[in-house]
This record gives sequence, C-alpha cells and structure tokens, in this order.
Amino acid sequence: MPLHALYDLPAPAKLNLFLHVIGRRADGYHLLQSIFSLIDWQDTLQLERRDDGLIHRHDLGPALPADDLCLRAARALQQASGSSQGVDISIDKQVPWGAGLGGGSSDAATVLLGLNRLWDLRWPRERLLALGATLGADVPFFIGGHTAFVEGIGEILTPIELPLHWWAVLKPAASIPTPKIFSSELVTRDTNAATVAGLLAELHRQRDTQQQTPKATSLAEPKLPTFWGRNDLQAAAEALCPEVQQAARQLAERFGNSRMTGSGSAVFADAGLIAAGDTGAGNPPVATMLEGPWPDGWVGRMCRSLPEHPLVGWVN
Repeated sequence: MPLHALYDLPAPAKLNLFLHVIGRRADGYHLLQSIFSLIDWQDTLQLERRDDGLIHRHDLGPALPADDLCLRAARALQQASGSSQGVDISIDKQVPWGAGLGGGSSDAATVLLGLNRLWDLRWPRERLLALGATLGADVPFFIGGHTAFVEGIGEILTPIELPLHWWAVLKPAASIPTPKIFSSELVTRDTNAATVAGLLAELHRQRDTQQQTPKATSLAEPKLPTFWGRNDLQAAAEALCPEVQQAARQLAERFGNSRMTGSGSAVFADAGLIAAGDTGAGNPPVATMLEGPWPDGWVGRMCRSLPEHPLVGWVN
C-alpha cells in the first residue's frame, strides 16, 4: 500500500570547520576545500502525497521566499523521474537563513530523500546526488549524510570520521549576500590545496601529542584545530558586516576560539569534545556560557555534532 505522508523529517544544519578558496574555474566558480560537519540544529518537514501532481509548501514558522529550494527540489525530482504525483510540503523553519549553516540546502536534501520514499521512486544515492548538485553546491553533502572533506564547488565528497564536539553557534541579525562576499578583494583565492590524508594525519598527531604530554591541554577543553586553517571568506564578511566580527570576538573571549561558517553570518566555537558513550540525554558542561542577552535579532545555541544524517539509511 503506498505511503500517504511522512512526518517529522529532520533537516540538520552544518558547520564549515574551515573553508579555503584554492582557485577559480574558467566559468568563474570558485574552487573550495572544506570539512562539513552536521549539527543538531535542524528544521523539521512533513510531506503529504497529492494525486493531482501539484506541489505546494506550507510554512509552519517564519514565512519563506515564494519559490524556495524545497519547491525547486520537488519539481526537479518530479520532472526527472516522470512522476505524476505531487506533494504538500510543510516546514517548521528553525535554522536561520543567511547564516552559512546550509539550512535551505538541507531542506532540499530532505525533500529529495523523503519524496524518493513517498513517491516510491527507489532511486539510489548516486542519482539523488547528481540531481542535488543541480540545485545547489551544498545539497549533495546532506544527501551523502556523513561528515566529509569537500572539494570542487561542493560536489566532491570524501566521508571522514571526526570526534564528536559541542559547538557554540552564534548568528547575528544581519545576513550578507554570498555573491557580494565572493566579489570582495579581501577574499584569499590562492590558498594551498590540502589533502584529506594530510589533515587527518595532523589531527591524529596532535591528539597523540596531547595524550603523551602531561601538561598538554586536555582534549575535553575547547580547541578548534588551527592546522585546519581558516575561513578565507571571513575577512570579507567582517568588512561588509561588523556584526560578524563582533560575534566572533565574543565567542573567542568566551571559548578561546571562533570561526565563521560558510559565507556567514553565523560564527561558531569549539566548546569541547562530547564524552564517549554520551547518548545525548545530558547537557553540555558549558551550556550556560552561550546565554545572552544578545543584541536584537541575534540567536545563539549550543549544538552537538552528528555522526551521520538521521535519514542516511533511507537510500543505498
């Protein structure tokens, strides 16, 4: 019997643990390297099948643009699959937009994963990945469903495993158009390319050094690995939006580190490792450190990194 609806579908956000611009393609697109990590700040979607082929969206929270990425994803899958079915998409939007957290791309990925099941298409992951890449550079990451070393314009994914962390995330009220950032002369565009093997080897070397040195900083203390580099867009974002610099400074003062995610305007700080065996029932030991009051329109949250996307098992 065909499914009628799917409820409480998660669309988690992500952090760019670093973001390097290593060049530019002939068509003008910038070539990037980054590590994307899923976090538990998420939107929630509901999909209800329609037999008339129509596709509609219903906002359960803040109003979204009239033609957002969710609707474009549903139409693209309907056209590519030849399905005659439609859908009502209801979305409870919690992840702030204009933040560099990938909220819109994650919503689109959840729509593709959900409709693949609701419409009984049975597409493999590779086919969904290819369709997702036509919608936005971050969409394939959320379909892939794992922490990943990301290259190209976002379409080349190498799944990796990293320790789970608490992250303090702070989003100023302002948002910055991504094209405006990439057009800035303050963007570094020639950072040396890294390799996933080199990054992981340095991570393991640093952890081994800390464990073997009696006076070394505890692994449980906040420490954003500096060898991963930086966000090459951050200087441009701070020049265009002083709130980004203000938020980064506040997190650095509180946690000893901070970095912008994506093209901003959200910033984050490493607030410590999640203890082995932690099932998620407890609170972070530094939960109160992110409490405001913040300026009007700012929002802060303590987030957990996720080992994988909650819907990763929905496709092969």
